[in-house]
Amino acid sequence: MITVVGVRFKKAGKIYYFSPGELEVKDNSNVIVETARGIEFGECVIAPKQIDESEIVSPLKSVIRIATGEDVERHTENKAKEKEAFQVCLEKIQQHGLKMKLIDVEYTFDNNKVIFYFTADGRVDFRELVKDLASIFRTRIELRQIGVRDEAKMIGGLGPCGRTLCCSTFLGDFAPVSIKMAKEQNLSLNPTKISGICGRLMCCLNYEQETYEHIRKKMPKVDSVVQTPDGRAVVISNSVVKESAKVRIKTEEGEEVIKEVSIHDMDLISGGYEGSISEDEIKIDVEPEDAEDADIIKELFKEN
Repeated sequence: MITVVGVRFKKAGKIYYFSPGELEVKDNSNVIVETARGIEFGECVIAPKQIDESEIVSPLKSVIRIATGEDVERHTENKAKEKEAFQVCLEKIQQHGLKMKLIDVEYTFDNNKVIFYFTADGRVDFRELVKDLASIFRTRIELRQIGVRDEAKMIGGLGPCGRTLCCSTFLGDFAPVSIKMAKEQNLSLNPTKISGICGRLMCCLNYEQETYEHIRKKMPKVDSVVQTPDGRAVVISNSVVKESAKVRIKTEEGEEVIKEVSIHDMDLISGGYEGSISEDEIKIDVEPEDAEDADIIKELFKEN
């Protein structure tokens, strides 16, 4: 076991482990650490704790010191310089006529590097842009192309639910999300309804997926024959959320009655369980005029 602290460099950013050494690092305190990019200013979001060495990405770097007042002031100055650098870079992009969208600018704490984050549809020849920026800022310049999900995380905004984007508030890493999840959760497979503002599948599809997978293993398929407390019945619909199924039961008088029965109160006689969705069952819900694009959309939403 080894003692580590968790440090985050951006709001909702990934948490990295560092060795506190002999320092008394407290939760929510600002620290100066050594990273692969150089000296960085971060916030301790996980107080010292013991973890197994297998959870650490070697080599484990150390916390240099608890941030001083001067460090905090320098970090604030860097944030102001980032705004200025953003405007300068925008002007240079326009001058060079480059088809790229500038998203964010970041100064390393020691000012050894300025990182410009951008999005673009394809490859961009920004060699001349880098030369111009290097001559202006007199330091190392890095232009880093990012994806649409990272763009949404950096810019922020409101999701379809009306709340601030999960990725910009608390999600440190993006978990893989597939359209298969939406299908298993009985959602409409209309890309406009299950995608976030980034244009990719909503990250929240992943939150309850494990529960849906667990319940679907016990959920009888439609047309399956089951034994209920009221007798043998045929499943006509089911609800994962309620953990129940509507069944059709034939009474002794020959009448058919529809009842809702908990899946825990029935036994499968014939048929099968919902289980996992196969790829062949996935059909994209698109307008008739967009039917030709269904295969393209399906591939786009297959995995993020």
